[in-house]
Amino acid sequence: MIARPRRALACALALGALAGLPARAEEARWVGTWASSQQITEDQNLPPAPGFADTTLRQLIHVSLGGKKLRVRFSNAFGSSALELTGAGIARPAGGGAIVAGSARPLTFRGRTSVTIPAGALFLSDPIDFDLAPLSEIAVTLHLRGAPREVTGHPGSRTTSYLQAGEAVSSAELSGAIRVDHWYFLSGVDVLAPPTAAAVAVLGDSISDGRGSTTNGNDRWPDNLARRLSANRATRELAVLNHGVGGNRLLRDGIGPNGLARLERDVLAQPGVRFLIVLLGINDLGTRVSARERGQSWASAEDLIAGYEQIVERAHGHGIRVFGATILPYRGFASYAAEDGEADRQRVNEWMRTSGRFDGVIDFDKIARDPKEPARLSAAVDGGDHLHPSAAGYKIMADAIDLGLFTDRKRR
Repeated sequence: MIARPRRALACALALGALAGLPARAEEARWVGTWASSQQITEDQNLPPAPGFADTTLRQLIHVSLGGKKLRVRFSNAFGSSALELTGAGIARPAGGGAIVAGSARPLTFRGRTSVTIPAGALFLSDPIDFDLAPLSEIAVTLHLRGAPREVTGHPGSRTTSYLQAGEAVSSAELSGAIRVDHWYFLSGVDVLAPPTAAAVAVLGDSISDGRGSTTNGNDRWPDNLARRLSANRATRELAVLNHGVGGNRLLRDGIGPNGLARLERDVLAQPGVRFLIVLLGINDLGTRVSARERGQSWASAEDLIAGYEQIVERAHGHGIRVFGATILPYRGFASYAAEDGEADRQRVNEWMRTSGRFDGVIDFDKIARDPKEPARLSAAVDGGDHLHPSAAGYKIMADAIDLGLFTDRKRR
C-alpha cells in the first residue's frame, strides 16, 4: 500500500525531469532530400570496359533539404542477380571527381562496410551524422567487384560521375577516372528532419528530368523550384524529389516503366512526401505517330484522363496532395506531328483546369506557349527542338509556380 504513492511520486519526478529535455528523436522523421527514378540502363549508357569489375564509382548529387543526419538508398530494382557493394562513403565535393580532404565518412549497413543487395531490392545505409546544408552537393562513392547483367540506374543524370579501377572510396582524388554522365545504383538520400518538414515529388518525363538543361548546372525546373521553396520562409522545410525519366509515358512502358507503374516506388514509398506534381502525357500523345506506323494502339485523351484519376485516387489514399501540370505545346517537333495529338492535348489540359479532380493545377501550357501560335513553345522557353525547354525556359516554368500550393502540409 505504501509503495504505490512512492512509485507515483517517482514517476512524477521522472516526467518532470523529461519535460526539460529537448524534443525527442522520435518526433523527427525521415524525409527524402534527393532522389532519382531507377530503370534498366541501356547498353549505350553503360560505362566502358571493364565496367563495374573492381571499380570505384563516385557520383555527385545536389540535395534540396538540409539536415544533421542522413542515410543513403541504393537500388538493385532491375537486377536479376544480387548486387554487392564492397565499400561506400560520402564526402563533400571539391570539384571534378575530387573530394574535400578529411570530409570522407564511411557508410555502413548494420555496422558492416559491405552489403549484398538482393535482386529487385533496395537497401538503406545506416544513419550517419553529416552536416548537410540545404541546396548543397555531396559525393557518394562506391566500390564494386561486379554488377548484375541488368544494371539499375538513371542514365539522364545531367551530372558527371567518375569511375576508376581498384578500391579508392576514401581517396581525395580520382586522377585516372573515366567520366560518364549517368548515375548507377543510387536512388535516394534522406535526412532526419523536423515533423513539419515534407517532400514534393515530381512524376515526369524528360521535361522534368532536364533534357536541355546544363550538365552539372542543376538548373532543371524542379531544381529551380527547390531553390524558390528554400528561399521562402513558409516553404523552406520542403524538399523536391525529381522522378523524371526521359521518354517516359503515363500509360505505356517505353524508356523505363510507365508512370502508373512507377507511382508506388517513386512516390508512395518515398519518405515524407506530402505533395505530388504530375507532368506526364506528352510522350503518350506524341508517340501515336510511330504507333500507327507499327499498327499498335495509342493513348487517347480519355485514356490519359483515366490514368490521371488513378494517380489522384492512389495518392490521396496516402494523404498526398496532387497537382496536375498541363502538357506543354510541342508543334514543330517533327516525329510528334499528329494534328489529333494537339486536339487531345487541348482536351486533357482543359479537363485538368476545370474538372476539380486535382488539389491544384500548375498551368505550364499557359506559361510556356507562344501567344501567337499556342500549339508551339514560346521562343523564351524553347530549347531548340520545339519539345524540350532550355535552361532559361526551365527557370521561367519554376518561377511561375504558385508557392501557396505548398503551404498546407496537413495530410489530405
